[in-house]
Amino acid sequence: MTVKKPEPTGEAGVRVLGIDPGSRVAGYALVEERSGTVSLVQAGTLRPDPALPMAQRMARLYRGIADLIDQYTPDEAAMEEIFTAKNAASALVLGQARGAILAACGMHAVPLASYEPSVVKKTLVGTGRAEKEQVAFMVRRILGLPDTTPYATDATDAMAVAVCHLNHRRFARLAATAGGGRGGP
Repeated sequence: MTVKKPEPTGEAGVRVLGIDPGSRVAGYALVEERSGTVSLVQAGTLRPDPALPMAQRMARLYRGIADLIDQYTPDEAAMEEIFTAKNAASALVLGQARGAILAACGMHAVPLASYEPSVVKKTLVGTGRAEKEQVAFMVRRILGLPDTTPYATDATDAMAVAVCHLNHRRFARLAATAGGGRGGP
């Protein structure tokens, strides 16, 4: 199958790959900002077969992210940080999934930022303790998505991370401009 690559965003815009990491389900979203308008390019989930050995699941996760990077040529990536795990084993597995994603971005020279879930929630909803439904609602409003379009929670979480990154990126640029690039007024 031949997939046509989209045009690179260049100076007129930026394309961000948002990632909600997971060893069983990893959400992804490609969000683009052009001239102050934010839009969704693509979103979905990567679901390595849980019956596979861990090494093969991580290889599939790596390959899935690498394929997305090859197909959609994001300028930057953003991933949600680990915030809780039921136990040490769960945290270790999630860390391995994050490692596979980090490696895919690193091998493709895509800069990767990480955000704590509370920062993502606060950026989109205004409170770091927002419920997933509130975050999904705001993501749909920001991206202009109809309420009827079904997306997995992992995909809307990835959209939220991408939008959060765009907001933080925009603020950093404005702060640098306001300070004349010297770090202050």
